[in-house]
Amino acid sequence: MARTPLKRRLAAIMATDVVGYSRLMEADEEATLASVKAMQEELIRPNVEREGGRVFKLMGDGTLAVFDSVNGAVECAIAIQGELMRQREGSRLVLRIGINRPMFWSMVPTYSATE
Repeated sequence: MARTPLKRRLAAIMATDVVGYSRLMEADEEATLASVKAMQEELIRPNVEREGGRVFKLMGDGTLAVFDSVNGAVECAIAIQGELMRQREGSRLVLRIGINRPMFWSMVPTYSATE
């Protein structure tokens, strides 16, 4: 039987959230959903990928992305907020971004030559 050792991995998790999402949805659900989806696909995802990260969860108005380094996550957050500031004139969306540095334990299968 193969033994599966645990491997530690540090990663940076970036979470984004639209400020006032419930209020915006109440005021104009269709426009809010279209704006959030466009922001996720045209702003967040490209910046995450450019900085070496990967979006692993979309949750309505929020996203979760993982990076191998805190630097990548911070650079991504700065780029996203910079682009939003340039767009903010007349824009309805304000984005809150947080970064966390958890340690993950993952199962890494190993096999011997006799298996």
